[in-house]
Amino acid sequence: MKQCLLLLACLLSLQVIAQQDTKNAITLEELWKDYKFLNKRVPGFNFLNDGKHYSRLEDNSIKKYDITNGEFVGDILSAEKLKLENGFEGEITSYSFNEDESFILIETDEEPIYRRSYTSTVYVYDVNGASMVPVFDKPVMNATLSPDKKRMAFVYENNIYVRNADGEVAPITTDGKKNQIINGITDWVYEEEFAFVQAYQWSPDGSYIAYIKFDESDVPEFTMTNYRDELYPEYVTWKYPKVGEKNAEVSLHIYNVRSGKTTQADIGNLDDMYIPRIKWTRDNNALCAFKMNRHQNNLELLTVDASTGKSKLLYQEKNKYYIDITDNLHFLKNGDFILTSEADGFNHIYLFNNKGELKNQITKGDFDVTDFYGVDEENQRVYYQAAAKSPLEKEVYAASLKNGKSMQLSTEAGTNSAQFSSTYDYFVLNHSTINTPPSYVVYNGDKKKIRVIEDNKALGMTQDSTQLSPVEFFNFQTTEGVALNGWMIKPMDFKPEFKYPVFMYLYGGPGSQQVTDSWKGQNYWWFQMLAQQGYVVACVDNRGTGGRGEEFKKMTYLKLGHYETIDQIEAAKYLGGLDFTDEERIGIFGWSYGGYMSSLCLFKGNDVFKAAIAVAPVTSWKWYDTIYTERYMRTLEENKEGYEDNSPIYFADRLKGAYLLVHGMGDDNVHFQNSAEMAAALVAANKQFDTYYYPNRNHGIYGGPTRLHLYTKMTNFIFDNL
Repeated sequence: MKQCLLLLACLLSLQVIAQQDTKNAITLEELWKDYKFLNKRVPGFNFLNDGKHYSRLEDNSIKKYDITNGEFVGDILSAEKLKLENGFEGEITSYSFNEDESFILIETDEEPIYRRSYTSTVYVYDVNGASMVPVFDKPVMNATLSPDKKRMAFVYENNIYVRNADGEVAPITTDGKKNQIINGITDWVYEEEFAFVQAYQWSPDGSYIAYIKFDESDVPEFTMTNYRDELYPEYVTWKYPKVGEKNAEVSLHIYNVRSGKTTQADIGNLDDMYIPRIKWTRDNNALCAFKMNRHQNNLELLTVDASTGKSKLLYQEKNKYYIDITDNLHFLKNGDFILTSEADGFNHIYLFNNKGELKNQITKGDFDVTDFYGVDEENQRVYYQAAAKSPLEKEVYAASLKNGKSMQLSTEAGTNSAQFSSTYDYFVLNHSTINTPPSYVVYNGDKKKIRVIEDNKALGMTQDSTQLSPVEFFNFQTTEGVALNGWMIKPMDFKPEFKYPVFMYLYGGPGSQQVTDSWKGQNYWWFQMLAQQGYVVACVDNRGTGGRGEEFKKMTYLKLGHYETIDQIEAAKYLGGLDFTDEERIGIFGWSYGGYMSSLCLFKGNDVFKAAIAVAPVTSWKWYDTIYTERYMRTLEENKEGYEDNSPIYFADRLKGAYLLVHGMGDDNVHFQNSAEMAAALVAANKQFDTYYYPNRNHGIYGGPTRLHLYTKMTNFIFDNL
C-alpha cells in the first residue's frame, strides 16, 4: 500500500510539472548568460563637500551631478583632458578627493590580490593647478594624501613610502619582505576576517603616520595550484594561519613626518593579541588603538601619545562569548566618542565622554541596530539602521545625541538602507521587499521625497509578465519550543491536493540572515524557475543567525553546526509535514557556511533529506583560519568535542541520499583541501557522490560561463534526485 501511495504521489507531481506553462518559463541561459533579470543598481554616491552635489566615474571622466534633480553639472576631470594636458593614456578605474577637494587621487591598471586588496598605478591631480604627477613609478597599494596636502603615503612591496611635494620619495620602513614582514597593510587573515587592508593612518594635521607591523615569519604557509596552458602549473604560496597555529606578531608604530623618527607604541603585552583597528581621535597627538585577545572576548580601546608612544586605557568591554569588530567608533569635537555594543543583549549605540565614562545609551530596546551611518554634530543627531519592528525588516532612523529620541526616516515596510550627503541635508534611500526589486529615492532632511533615481520599473514589468509565485513568509515552533522564521515559494498554479518536492536553501552562519523582507537578486529568479517546475522552495533562519539579539545569535558558541543542524532538520520535518509536500523528497543547498550546513544536514538528517548540494563548504573547522574559527569555537585543543561533533568529514559514513560536492580549486578562503578531504572520507566509507571542481576559480566560482555551468549542474542534480 505504501509503495502504491508513493507511486501515486510521484505521478501527481510529474503531472504538475507537465502542466506548467512553458511560454513564460525562466531558463538558465536567461539567468546566467544573458542576465536578463538582473536588477539595476545605483552605485554609492561620492558626495561633495557642499552636500548638494556628487561625483561619479563615467565614460572615463569624473562627472559632477546635482543630487536634487540628477542633472549633469559638468566634468570635474576627464581622461581626454588629462591626455591633452598631461599625456595620460590610461583608463581611470577609481578616484578619491582629499578633504578640501583640491586634489584628486587617480588610480588605473588595478590588479586584484585577495578579496579587498589590489595594486594600482596612482597619480595625484592638482585641481587648481591643472597638473598631474605619478605617485610612484610602479604599482602601489593604498595611496593617500596627507591632510595638510604636503605629502603622499603608499605601500610598495610591504614597506610604507612617503612622497614629498618636491617629488622626493623615501621609505619610512625598510624591513618589509614577502611572506615575512608587512608594514602598513594587513595580512591575509586580517583582510578577510577583520575586513580592512590599509593598516596605516595619517594624523589629523598630517604630522604623524601610525601603522601596524605584521611579522608573519613563523606563520605556516599554504600553497594553491593554478592550472595554465603551460607544461607546469603555477604554485601560489602565502601565509595562512589555520586554527591553533601561530598568527602574525603585531606591533604598533608612529612615524613623525617632520623628524623622521619612529616610535613604537607601548600598548602592553601583544602575545597572542590582535590590533583589529587604529583610528586617530580629533587630537593630533592622540591615536586610538583597538587591542583584542585571541579569544576575541576582551576589547580594549587605548589612547596612545604620538610623541612618546605611551598609552592609557580609554574603554574596555568583556563578553562571555565574543565581540564583533566594526567601524562604528566615532570621535566628536569635544572629545566624546560614540560606539556600538551588545552590552545590554542587543546591539545599540552608546555615547561616552573623553574619559570613557558612559554619558548616554542613545538607542534602547529589544532590537538590533544593524548599521551606523554617522553623526551630524551641528544638529546633534546620529543616523542608523535598525531592525526595530521585526527581524525581517530594517528601517532608517535619526536620533538625538542629547536624549536618544528617535525619528524614523524610512516610510515603507521591507528593508531600507541609506547614504547621507556630507552635510546630512539629503539622503538616498534604498528600499526593497522580498517580492519587489530595489528602488533608490532622494529625500531631504525633512523626509520630503525629492526624486526617484531608479525604481527598477522595467524589471517589475518583467515580473508581471512572467508567471511567478509570490514569496510568502511563515514561522513555526520546533519541538524544543524555538520560534523560527522562514520564507516559501509555492509552485506556479499551486494545487493543494498535490504532493510537491521541497528544495531548501540556507546559509545559517553567525549573525547572518537570509529570511528578510528584501530582494534576493539572481537567486530569486532561480528559485522561481524551480517553482515553475513544480518545487516548493523554502528557507529558514536557524539559531545563530542575526536580527534577534545577542543570545539567539551567540548560543552556537563553541558548537558551530550543532543547533543550526537541529533547527534545519526540524524545518525540513515541518515543511515535509505540510499537506501539499512530499516528505520523501526534500533537498537542501548552501554555499560556504551554507555548504557546511547542507553537508551536515544530509549526513545527520539522513532520514529526512534525500539530497544536498554543498558549494565551497568548510568540512572541518580545523582547516579554516584562526580569527574566524577561534572567535566562535576557540582552538581544537580547547574544544576538541565541539570540532569533532560538528564537522561533516566525521559523518561521511551516514550518507544515504544524493550528494553534490562543488569547489573552486583556486579558493584562497575556504581551501579546496576541505572538499578533497571530504571526498577522501566518502571514498573511505564507500559512499557514492557527485563532484564538480573548478580549476583557478576562487570562493565565488565565477568568470566567463562558469556560473551558467555550475547552475546547470545544480539544476540537473535537483531534477534527477528530487
